[in-house]
Amino acid sequence: MLSRYSKMAVLFAGAVALAAASTTSVLAQTYPTHPIKIVIGFGPGSAADILARLVGKRMEVSLGQPFIVENRPGNSSMIAADSVARATADGYTLFMATIANTLNPAETKSNFNLAKDLAPIALLGIVPNLLVAHPSVPAINLRELIALAKSKPEGLTFGSSGYATASFMAAELFNAQAGTKIPIVPYQGGSNQAVSDLLAGRITLMFNVAATLAPHVEAGKLKAFAVAQSKRASIAPNVPTLAEAGMAGFDAGIWIGLLAPAGTPPEIVEKLSGAANDAVNNEEVRSALKQQGTDPVGGTPKEFADFIRADIEKWTAMLASPGPGK
Repeated sequence: MLSRYSKMAVLFAGAVALAAASTTSVLAQTYPTHPIKIVIGFGPGSAADILARLVGKRMEVSLGQPFIVENRPGNSSMIAADSVARATADGYTLFMATIANTLNPAETKSNFNLAKDLAPIALLGIVPNLLVAHPSVPAINLRELIALAKSKPEGLTFGSSGYATASFMAAELFNAQAGTKIPIVPYQGGSNQAVSDLLAGRITLMFNVAATLAPHVEAGKLKAFAVAQSKRASIAPNVPTLAEAGMAGFDAGIWIGLLAPAGTPPEIVEKLSGAANDAVNNEEVRSALKQQGTDPVGGTPKEFADFIRADIEKWTAMLASPGPGK
């Protein structure tokens, strides 16, 4: 039997827990009462920055408080991610994550874990990657490209914006699923030099942001084979997905989503998720995002959490496997 003091301790602990739950409930009901900050790991003008400003402006209407965007670039967005993970879990400091935050820890064996250290709010958008080739490549569709890669692999080269970046990993995934061994050249300092070399014919293939490549395709300077995501891209509606072109299940789009520090009260996460979904479903916001080359998505916190876990597992397995880019 419990002693008198033990019973009092149990009752006290229960009272403290009840008081804490009541306080959390009151905070969630009144939230938000002051401005909310969205931290981004890339500079102004990036896809994540543009999305944050468009969606944040609309979320102000739903929640009645200003949304402030803070750019903290560095270490493939991990500096920004870590700063938000260590912030107070009260819903006033949020993080705009991208595929970089699942690729970087998988590649560096970082202690940071997006699935554990941050609380998913909503997957907001996908920036489609386009598979393109220099016009000199003698293939007119995906089937012919794969056949060419298997018969004359020395004649093809993927360019990428750096090791373990989205363009690099899309090329790795292509090789793995197609059974090809096309070499991957990681360019330092982003994709600009790789695109320049692709246009000049010094490399022959590349996965890169559709908004960047579409004008070159329209001008006949590059030819597009497919979109590297599960759905067609709004900015290139006539280009089939890799799945439609014959590579089932291929998905390597650049995703962008909103998260809060782990431990943020579920009621606040749900309130933020509702506002974020209202924003990406707003016709004015959707139109603006599509013009910038981002396809709006939306969804629940659980759906986003499942998406993040699957993405981490996919890229961790891909980086652990041998391939021509390693």
